[in-house]
Amino acid sequence: MDDVDATLAALADPTRRKVIDLLREGPRPAGELAQAVQMSAPALSRHLRVLRGVGLVEVATGGDDARLRLYTLRQEPFVALRAWLDQVQAFWAEQLGSFKDHVERGR
Repeated sequence: MDDVDATLAALADPTRRKVIDLLREGPRPAGELAQAVQMSAPALSRHLRVLRGVGLVEVATGGDDARLRLYTLRQEPFVALRAWLDQVQAFWAEQLGSFKDHVERGR
């Protein structure tokens, strides 16, 4: 659950969610991400550090140019988040089903 907590805390920030949305389209360098979210590189760097820290993104060198660092999404934290959300959804589906049964028995 600690991983899900960290993921939710990181995703609570709208800038970080925007970065995640941008990276869904494919790997991007930090400069391109900063421009897309209209933020200075140092300011975005702090957000990327948080996203890397919880494992939502990773950095790889850009092939032929070792200076180019590309940010990409990591699947694992999203799988864990989805599993937790599925459990919450199952709980509410069961609760609503029980309520429906109760109302129908009362008729």
